[in-house]
Amino acid sequence: MADANDFSIARLNASQADFDARLDALLAWDSVSDAGVTEVVAEILHQVKTRGDAALLEYTNRLDRRQVGSVAALALTPESLQQALEQISPEQREALEHAARRIRLYHEHQKQSSWQYTEPDGTVLGQQVSAMERVGLYVPGGKASYPSSVLMNAIPAKVAGVDELIMVVPAPDGELSPMVLAAAAIAGVDRVITVGGAQAVAALAYGTQSIPKVDKIVGPGNIYVATAKRAVFGQVAIDMIAGPSEILVICDGKTDPEWIAMDLFSQAEHDEQAQSILVSPDGDFLDRVEQAMARLLPSLQRHAIARQSLAGRGALIKVADMDQALEVSNRIAPEHLELSVADPDALLPKVRHAGAIFMGRYTPEALGDYCAGPNHVLPTSGTARFSSPLGVYDFQKRSSIIKCSPEGADTLGRIASVLARSEDLEAHARSAEMRFQTTETKNKS
Repeated sequence: MADANDFSIARLNASQADFDARLDALLAWDSVSDAGVTEVVAEILHQVKTRGDAALLEYTNRLDRRQVGSVAALALTPESLQQALEQISPEQREALEHAARRIRLYHEHQKQSSWQYTEPDGTVLGQQVSAMERVGLYVPGGKASYPSSVLMNAIPAKVAGVDELIMVVPAPDGELSPMVLAAAAIAGVDRVITVGGAQAVAALAYGTQSIPKVDKIVGPGNIYVATAKRAVFGQVAIDMIAGPSEILVICDGKTDPEWIAMDLFSQAEHDEQAQSILVSPDGDFLDRVEQAMARLLPSLQRHAIARQSLAGRGALIKVADMDQALEVSNRIAPEHLELSVADPDALLPKVRHAGAIFMGRYTPEALGDYCAGPNHVLPTSGTARFSSPLGVYDFQKRSSIIKCSPEGADTLGRIASVLARSEDLEAHARSAEMRFQTTETKNKS
């Protein structure tokens, strides 16, 4: 077990002259890719796009150390998903099913419906809301087990009404997680194919002889998967390019320091690039949290990862008051924001940018990752300034509806005519004018 004395984390003070520069340095994060990865991914995408199943099989057999003769052999049957559901423990199954119920209930509130209204002259305007036909879900595979990711991505798609949800999950050396497959069964995934990496993204984006092209690709993956998703964007839609996981805790100094320490660890243990930040006006409390972190860190199974994350990207920030704490938080726009204070509702209206907001001392971020109900797929790296959590709306499309009455065509046509001719688009103008001229003729008769 590592020595607690090895623990280190940056201490910043928002009142110091160099605070802005130090915060910018702390928040800096390299892109998801580099030239070498981009080159490899580009070749994989090209091969799968042009050669289809043959290239997909070659990459799968080589990179995942498998010996499979056809893409059909990479597909899992519904019976195998049910077997996985029966294989896990009753406690695991109940946890998955309970989480799924809460996630489904929350996302049902997000579902949007078509709407129309009629103007006095009889013109009808509105919007038709429809689900995407086919969506691809990428899930990390092998020893990695992220059943919560399956639930969070698949359930909103099914609530939205997506016709077919295809899950791709790599199976290096033929190894698959029963929990991931059980989650797929519970969430209602339609097809599961055991392929991964950039080649799986390519198959979903372009289609192959055995895998149909999808409308959108969602789900987390490694640097090759993220780079591939970025490259195929435009060919298909994607959810987002996710950066390292983040947590920012605003605390008034009254929460148990060990609780806050563990909340910060809950992100730091993800990977070395994850970011954990505590903001408080109470300097003594920051000291107590730092001491608790040094004491508890060696007890973590992933203490080495968490230690590097905290040393490289973590911080304890002293602010003058809660208003300044919120200014710092809004500048960072964190993925996860905990308001660990006596009255979180009083602070909520001042929060401008955050992926998810956890209110009060008894709401740790970890509950949101698994079973609270809201989606855990959240904007990172400051993108909460303009992005939102994954939701049902991400799997729905909106089409405008315009139905003009003769009177409406007359009124709108005259406006369109003037505007079109001012843009030197004669056919636009004449198309509109034919309608209101017809109306004039009818009125004369």
